Order: sequence, then structure tokens, then C-alpha cells
Amino acid sequence: MAAAQRLKLENIVKEYPGCRANDGVDLTVEAGEIHALLGENGAGKSTLMKVIYGVVQPDAGQIIWNGKPVTMDSPARARELGVGMVFQHFSLFETLTVAENIALGLPADEARDRRKLDQKIREVSGRYGMALDPRRFVSTLSMGERQRVEIVRCLIQETTLLILDEPTSVLTPQEVESLFATLRLLSAEGCSILFISHKLEEVRALCHNATVLRQGRVSGDCRPADVSAKDIARLMVGDDTPLSTDVSIATPGATLLTVNNLSYRTDDPFGTSLKDIVFSLKEGEIVGIAGVAGNGQDELLKALSGEIRSPRGMLKFTSRDMGAASPVARRKMGLGVVPEERLGRGAVPGMTLVENALLTASGFGLVKRSLVNYYKAREFASEIVARFDVRCNGIDSTADSLSGGNLQKFIIGREALQNPKLLVASHPTWGVDVGSAVAIHKALVAMRDRGAAVLLISEDLDELYQLCNRIGAICDGRLSPLAKTPALSIEQLGRWMAGDFSEDSEVPHAVA
Repeated sequence: MAAAQRLKLENIVKEYPGCRANDGVDLTVEAGEIHALLGENGAGKSTLMKVIYGVVQPDAGQIIWNGKPVTMDSPARARELGVGMVFQHFSLFETLTVAENIALGLPADEARDRRKLDQKIREVSGRYGMALDPRRFVSTLSMGERQRVEIVRCLIQETTLLILDEPTSVLTPQEVESLFATLRLLSAEGCSILFISHKLEEVRALCHNATVLRQGRVSGDCRPADVSAKDIARLMVGDDTPLSTDVSIATPGATLLTVNNLSYRTDDPFGTSLKDIVFSLKEGEIVGIAGVAGNGQDELLKALSGEIRSPRGMLKFTSRDMGAASPVARRKMGLGVVPEERLGRGAVPGMTLVENALLTASGFGLVKRSLVNYYKAREFASEIVARFDVRCNGIDSTADSLSGGNLQKFIIGREALQNPKLLVASHPTWGVDVGSAVAIHKALVAMRDRGAAVLLISEDLDELYQLCNRIGAICDGRLSPLAKTPALSIEQLGRWMAGDFSEDSEVPHAVA
């Protein structure tokens, strides 16, 4: 007997000015099925999820829910029918408890009895292997625990279709395994799951079926376990886009950066203090730092970029103490920075690409005697767009008009063309598609091959193992040893990401 049909989308069309985000999309999800939705940045995945969850209304097409046509005219209506969604960026209030956050999404009569709600949270979270204390404040939870809160909130609302957007991007390898066990249990009980991810091997391990979008249309369907990750990627990007970067073995040179007992006490109640960070970087190498978000990565980047100043002796760059140097002075010394937040820190949303190029490259011959040479600035922006295949409507496009992957390529290109001696890149391929990730990886390797050092802060472990000479992990503001990549097992790295820095015989080549 065929499985019951949970959700069916027929000929969904959603158009925005100058862009048809969804162009006749068909999608079917059975009861208890784990179904992957895949595609490049800008392929239409987010728009389709918003249609299913009632955030936007389609211009044409039909949604059939449990065999009956429905109108998803709001998220409240979607939740009422049994659709729950965990967004890539969690929607939790850090100053409230677990129970208070969950109560916000419940009807008043269910939220009012806190004792009963606490008991239900314990029962549901325990049943699915996601134990939570309803009285804990969200600010004290790890990213994996916060994700549990989001999922449990959906389950308490009796969700029968759970949409997960990039759910493993903030988890340690051990937490990923735990999440997959939970999802398989939910699937066995009849809950359908829509799983959005760029991590194709995870899709192959977890999902029963997959639908691939390309330029707003369905480019193919497959059973992930029966095909290779390369086959799936080809459906996403076509035959002309490279799928991986060839990374040769590096030969590091002289020490370029020395970090010695770097400590910083944050006054942000939700920040992380740095505790005796020690490591060094050499010319011509890429060093990776893994870690779950919120464990000191932001503070480390700020300490290196100059947004946070350090006492003398903690930071030495090209044999010069740079602890007291400003961000501008550090750039003049040869430091480039790619922050995690593209819009707001990496680029100003409403400014053009020319203006955004000036933000960090003004000292690259674009400004003389306090006057901007707009001819050179436009030339520089055009070179970034051409060399890094930034897809846009010209250099006068605003930053917020670009897709995430294209904006990230622009930011990487802006730094790379200034030929930095050291590039600190935080999550450079987070949430970008296969083609954009390959382009960014090539740029990082090219900088390394020119003799620059690259510090790569990333939650993508595949990326770190592919690119880096040495890898460590940061947890609660403390940094593990840096181990040579071939000698470091994924299990050991996972333990470091969880804060276990004890000696391990698996890592014979660990160095500071």
C-alpha cells in the first residue's frame, strides 16, 4: 500500500520584480518521509519554504495538504494545520527561559499553566533524545541545545511536517549524529521532514528522496542513497561548474603571526571571553579553527582585526607588536579580514559595489590626499566582479541586491586583490552553493600559494579538512592545540569542539 501523501505542491509560481523565484514547482512529500530540498543560492528554496509556511502567497499553483487543497495564508494557519519550521537563524529570546520561549508560540490556554508546560517539555524532549531543562535561560545553552528548543517547540504544537533549514551548520559531529537519530525516530512515527542543506553527504546519509531546484524550476528528483554527491551537485549547478578545488600540499615558510596568551574579558552578557589563546601562523599555509557558533569566534576575529585592542606582547605580526594598532594600521601592515556577517559588517546593504569596495580598499590607491579617485574605484570594483564571477547588474548594484554567494565572492575578492600578507576569514562559505564555495576556496588557496597566511574560522568540517595544513577548535573562549590535518580524526576534533582538550594519542603531531 502506498504511503499517505502529506504535502503536494502543484505548479507553484512566485514572482518578484525582475525575478521569477519559483517557476512552476511541483513537490510531493509522503507521510514519514525525510525529503531533501536542494539547490544553489537563489534557486528558489527559501521562497518555496515561505510559501509552504504561509509567509508569502504564491501567484499561481495549488497546495494540497493531506489530500485536500488549502490556502496557507499565514504562519499561524500553517502551524494550525501541522507545519513547523526551524529557521537557519534561530528565533529565540536569550533573556527568557526555555519554557518561556516555547510558551510564546502556544495558544494562551496552553501557555498559562507553566507546571503542565514544564512537564510536557520534559516528556517530549526526553522521548526524542533531546533532553531540556525548561527553567534554563536560553543564553546559557549551546547552539545544539538551542536547536533542540526550536524543534521541541514544533513538536509540542503537534507538527506533522517539520521544515529544517541548514540544521547541521551549528552542530558538532556528535550533535549531528544525535539530531539524525531524532529525525529518524520522528520519521518512523509518521512525521514528515523537509531537510534543506548544502551538505550533500549528510543528505545521502539521511534523506529518502530529494528534489533539486535550479533557477526557480525543478531540475531533477533522486533517491540520494542511490546516487553520488557529485551526481546531486550536477543537478544543482549544471555541467559547466567545477565541483571541487584541487588543493596541493603547502610548504609553509617563516612565522608571520604569533598569538601569545591572548585574553579578553567581554562585557557583553551574551559574548564569550577569550582565555589564554596561543597559536602561530606561517607564510604559505591555511590554518583552520573549528567550533560551534558562539564560542569565541567573533571575539577572536575582532582581536585580530583591531576592533578589540590587546596588551603588549599578545599579538605579533611580521615581528611587530600590533596589539594597540587600529584596524586601519593593521590593514596597512598587510592584514585582510572577511567577517562572518556579510551585510552590515562585510558590506553596507544600501551602498553600491563601488562604494563597498572603498570601505576596506581605500588605501589601495583609491584615495589620495583625502579625495576619492572614482575612476580607480570603479576600475577596482569591475576587476573584482570580473575575476571572481560576481553575478550582478553591474558595479552600481547595491550590496543587498546580490545573493549571499555572490556578495561573499565580492567581499573575498575585495580582500584578495589587495594582496594581504594575512587573511582572517570567518565562515567564508557559510550558506553558499557549491559553485560559489569552489570559487572562494580557489581564492584562498591562490593567496596561500602567493605566500600569504590564511586563518580560516569555519563550522564546515569538510572545508577545513580539504583546505587546511593544521586544524584546532575553539570552545568557550579556549583554543585546543593545532594538529596537522592528516593526523586529526573527526572524532578528536568533535571532542575539542565540545571542550575536551585532554591529551590524546590519536594526535601525535599536535603543535601550538
